[in-house]
Amino acid sequence: MDAIRVSKVEQVQFAKGGTISTGTVHLTAHHIIFRYDDAGEKEMWMPYPLISLVNRQPQTLQGQAQLNFHTRTFESFSLTFRRESDASDVFESVKELTVSASVSQLYAFFYNPSPPFPTNDGWSLYSPRDEYIRMGVGTRSKAWRFTDLNKDYSFCATYPARIVVPTRISDTTLQYASKYRSKCRIPVLSYLHWANYGSITRSSQPMVGITQNRSVQDEKLIEAIFQSHWSPESRVSNANVYGATPTNLIIDARPTVNAVANTAKGAGTENMDYYKEGKKVYLGIDHIHTMRESLAKVVEALREADQLLASINQSLPDQVADLAVLDKGALRRSGWLRHISAILEGTVIIAKNVHVNSSHVLIHCSDGWDRTSQLSALSQLCLDPFYRTIRGFEILIEKDWLSFGHKFLDRCGHLSSEKFFLSTTGGADTGSGAEAAQAFLASVQNRFTSQHHIKETSPVFHQFLEAVRQVQRQFPDRFEFNERFLQQLYYHLYSCQFGTFLFNCEKDRRVGDGGPPPSERTISVWDFFNSPTEMSLNRNATYHSTLDDPTRRTSDSDMGVLLPNPKDVRFWHELYGRTDEEMNGRFVAPQIRDAEHVGSLDNADDDPVVQEISAQEATPSSGSGGKWADSSLAGSLGVLPAPVRAHSPGLGTGLRDISASLPDLPSSRAAPSRTPTPLSGGAPGRAPNSQASQSLLNTPIWSRAKQPDILSGGGVKSVWGKLSSNASAAFSVVQDAYAGVAKDLMNTGIGQGGEETAAKTSELRGRDVLSAWGQERSTSPLPPSSTSYQRAPVTENPWSISPTSQQHISIFDENPWGVPSEAESTASVATPPRPSAIEPMSPLPLDPTVVPIPVTSAARVVTPSVLGRNSPQAMARSRAQSPPNASKIDNTDPLGVGLL
Repeated sequence: MDAIRVSKVEQVQFAKGGTISTGTVHLTAHHIIFRYDDAGEKEMWMPYPLISLVNRQPQTLQGQAQLNFHTRTFESFSLTFRRESDASDVFESVKELTVSASVSQLYAFFYNPSPPFPTNDGWSLYSPRDEYIRMGVGTRSKAWRFTDLNKDYSFCATYPARIVVPTRISDTTLQYASKYRSKCRIPVLSYLHWANYGSITRSSQPMVGITQNRSVQDEKLIEAIFQSHWSPESRVSNANVYGATPTNLIIDARPTVNAVANTAKGAGTENMDYYKEGKKVYLGIDHIHTMRESLAKVVEALREADQLLASINQSLPDQVADLAVLDKGALRRSGWLRHISAILEGTVIIAKNVHVNSSHVLIHCSDGWDRTSQLSALSQLCLDPFYRTIRGFEILIEKDWLSFGHKFLDRCGHLSSEKFFLSTTGGADTGSGAEAAQAFLASVQNRFTSQHHIKETSPVFHQFLEAVRQVQRQFPDRFEFNERFLQQLYYHLYSCQFGTFLFNCEKDRRVGDGGPPPSERTISVWDFFNSPTEMSLNRNATYHSTLDDPTRRTSDSDMGVLLPNPKDVRFWHELYGRTDEEMNGRFVAPQIRDAEHVGSLDNADDDPVVQEISAQEATPSSGSGGKWADSSLAGSLGVLPAPVRAHSPGLGTGLRDISASLPDLPSSRAAPSRTPTPLSGGAPGRAPNSQASQSLLNTPIWSRAKQPDILSGGGVKSVWGKLSSNASAAFSVVQDAYAGVAKDLMNTGIGQGGEETAAKTSELRGRDVLSAWGQERSTSPLPPSSTSYQRAPVTENPWSISPTSQQHISIFDENPWGVPSEAESTASVATPPRPSAIEPMSPLPLDPTVVPIPVTSAARVVTPSVLGRNSPQAMARSRAQSPPNASKIDNTDPLGVGLL
């Protein structure tokens, strides 16, 4: 090939894991090969798509040049060449062979196994009709039917050709309902439970928008799904039906922030006022960009450990094997385990709702092919023992990942990019100025053309495999396949050796572009896994299928349904090439859930997304309040109002509600204490206007009307809704306070613009002329050295609650330094107060230990001079020595130096 500048380079140093070897580098059309000079070592073969980053280092003083390679299998190694030209040729060749212009250039279209695999039915392994009949569609339940509406992929390009929908809904209704769902991905059946008529359906987000659109056809479709346990011919509501579906759920996997942001694009989430058959739950699972950044932090920690090992090897080669240099703190800060824990929490909720409550669950995120596939596949893995066999797991991936349109090509980044090839040589190969300018323009053009492709990458399927590994580790006897099977599956996800994971949807695999389809031109990865050699290596020796017998009646029987512990998560150290001690340590603290989780929403009044949309509609397009006039602009900029950004610090109320209806949830917690909030006024989710907020501030907190507790009675509402109104009110107060600051930026002098101007521009002046918090500044401030201690009357601080009772048992209760000794207490009581020892006009600051500090009616100031002096006579003397205005001062500073 023309891309290969050099096919063979000898006497190359190969460094990996702190060891250095010598050998020969070979470049082929699809692999980079390193052959050791030591005949006992096995050759290293690496497909080009596995390369994630190549860094070309500058030439050393000895004339050597080094290339650092990082792979998608979390390995790092370096090749050191004796000549700079060899390193340059290898670098450019690998870049040309890794960055592909089309999928047809990948290794899968040229791979031909020799000898051929014994089985060649990998592309026909999954039959939608056979699999849904196995579940009971058309046999146990007549409420579901197959439809050929998408047989030519004209109805929905990203859906499979054969889909299962409720029998009561016609194809015409489906056509209308598709206009209301993103990418026309309507709710369709993914799983029918073997023990009851509970179901798992999946879809994309509804096209609600800012104007709160609705679709009667979509509402009827979901109503038919939630009533599918009844016979389609007759609905007898007074009959005793097993599993009367009291807890039908619509699972929105996104945080509420993402749902609000999507309303600016015309999408959003369901308004539960129109879906009376069920409730809605927000799982708070972050989007693909957050997952990509989280894994990048894990990879960065692994690379830093490899670099540290390589540097230590140069000075201490005999001690590298005994060193643990991986930063466990960086691994925890990545949040990777927290994201997996959030996915497992949603999985348990879905599995319990289907199996225990015999109810129905509709899952969706934004487009329904990332988080939706994770939750749907993991839930079925826990519910159905068939999917825990090797063949069943392959069918599960074919059904919920490949046929339902997960974007493997975009998420895995198979085509790579030139951005992943970094050179620090400073352009040594550039020639004339024209060539340098042309190279610069080419790099700029490549930056704009490939940026979208890079942003689409995300380890979604990798995250699913790690979640499966967590369940497999907790139930080691319930899976027919072992850990090696998952690790090999991850390897071939990125190797591009087979055509299974190369495309974004079933249409791209089954329909050819002017020629045979890719399913006929490439080999399926299941042919490789189902070969006798791989089957023997991937079987779990401790697997016991009898444990999944639903008729088994023992103390540990579970009818074959697994409910994993979402908090028992650990790094998959085998995948990362590390030991369990190195990555997880001897003890793993419980993963604290700081992501939002809102659930069990019955109607729109409880939905924080609907409340925020209503608040945006009520907000005027112009004004001095500083609020977002255009919600679409706010969503596009990623800046959302305060109520949307608030998060529950722990497990939300929704999770506790679901846990109450789904018994024996391992992560159940006690409900938090209910604390009244001072700033809660007006409609939920709406900020009060300036007049209302001013009136609210001028009213004492203890005399304000108590707002009803949203956590008791009247339906279920999460802490999110409570925090939203408070944050909105506080946000409005702050904006009103600083509304006119921008107009007075040029007038910052005191006394030039009057008291009003001085009040507006107080934050622009120095600290020496500013008053304390909650105090009004006098128009003629005293110099700092003055012995007079008078202040103007204070204004009420809306964020501080004054105590209603002035009873103090002991003055020592307010001493932050502890209770003094008995001798000190006696001496302090007997000692009279000392007069001020500060000279007038002294440049030194006031000494709080010698200056008499006034005692207010709100709080008593404790100083060493008056410590323990709580008798009525001492209090009378203190009041007599206080300044005239001391009774009006609200000084809560224990040292009496004031708040700066």
